[in-house]
Amino acid sequence: MSITPVDIPVIPALKRNAILNLLSRSARIDGRSPGDVRSIEIALGVIPNANGSAHVRLGLTQVIAGVKAEIGTPFQDTPNMGNLIVSAEFVPLASPTFEPGPPDERAIELARVIDRSLRDVRAIDLEKLVIIPGKKVWNIFVDIYVIDHDGNLIDASSIATLASLMTAEIPKVQVSQEKGDITVDRSNLEPLPIRKKVLTTTVAKIGDYLVADPSLEEETVADALITIAFSDDGVITGIQKSGMGAFKYEHLRRAMELAKQAYKIYLSKTLEYVESYLKSRTARAEASQASPPS
Repeated sequence: MSITPVDIPVIPALKRNAILNLLSRSARIDGRSPGDVRSIEIALGVIPNANGSAHVRLGLTQVIAGVKAEIGTPFQDTPNMGNLIVSAEFVPLASPTFEPGPPDERAIELARVIDRSLRDVRAIDLEKLVIIPGKKVWNIFVDIYVIDHDGNLIDASSIATLASLMTAEIPKVQVSQEKGDITVDRSNLEPLPIRKKVLTTTVAKIGDYLVADPSLEEETVADALITIAFSDDGVITGIQKSGMGAFKYEHLRRAMELAKQAYKIYLSKTLEYVESYLKSRTARAEASQASPPS
């Protein structure tokens, strides 16, 4: 659990002026150009007891996401759909501004942005997670842990969430037609029914300049941030604006361009790691079947 105090790190006006001076020359304090995103590294299957998991490094920001599937009951208003529940925790060791306690508004906001970007576009086919209509369904829990905060937690969490969902497996179940009993076969797994690959991309507005994938220093001096979620069929699945500053039409148009560019990079990297992991996992499974233990 975590609580983040209202106070944020103070960056001197001198630092903001330095950032603005660099941006006036299309440069950034860490050497990137305005549209560049930081390096991305993804480790998959990092939590053995989870149905799927991913450890993402976006620059120096680190996030872990885990997927857990449990059989439960459907919500009353969606009796023929499984449930998706997303939560986030800011681990105190991730930042001097994070403290132990219940999730504060920023952790709740992060979880909701990720949840809504997936839910409204039906990125997961929740109807395929029904075991007994109106009675039993799969609950899919996505738990996000921020373990190192250097800015842009939403995008790092989004990458970790998609990677963990795409590599998650759930046991096959059989339902007794006579008694309605459920038998869970944990030796027979199948992938989650993913319909669309959704990722968020965040753009910060600093003065009249826009930058993709803002670092913590850039977030701290930013007037506002906008997070746009895209699916792989080009649909915008969600938009979240934060900060007191405003975006003019020209800023929004440019932010959309930067966000689309960032989405393509995020998706390409995520698919690269996921496909490699799935290929390796399949090879291990086939080798195990070919050489069963004596």
